[in-house]
Amino acid sequence: MFNGSLYTGTREENYTLLIKQLAALVEDERSRIANLANASALLQQFLEDINWVGFYLLEGDELVLGPFQGKPACTRIAVGRGVCGTSIARKEAILVDDVHQFPGHIACDSASNSEIVIPLYSGGQLIGLLDIDSPLFSRFDETDLQYLTIFTERLGEYL
Repeated sequence: MFNGSLYTGTREENYTLLIKQLAALVEDERSRIANLANASALLQQFLEDINWVGFYLLEGDELVLGPFQGKPACTRIAVGRGVCGTSIARKEAILVDDVHQFPGHIACDSASNSEIVIPLYSGGQLIGLLDIDSPLFSRFDETDLQYLTIFTERLGEYL
């Protein structure tokens, strides 16, 4: 499920390369917005079968749209609402095989059928989350969860 023209190893090797590329992109940059923008662009280039990838940033009791790649998205999401809001409320990653079965799912793009959401921390503080949508059902698995969690942890070191 990787862009085959760019990554030719095993999934684990490809994710390891992705994380190294992320570090090279963000390690000398202090701007949070620039680093989030490059991280979303890198994931868009890296992952196949996705239709949206980006970040929501926590502001009070709402998530506010941050840098992303894809169609226009919901601008604000209440904590506790939808997949993203639930992830923030629980402070845990959520992998959804069929978003149409998730109670309270917010359909920003009707083409999305599965989703993975991972909380984003910086300096020990929850600052937002990574959200990735796919038009495929069951697009994401435990390997994606494991390596995308590492990706967000590494990114958080530079935010």
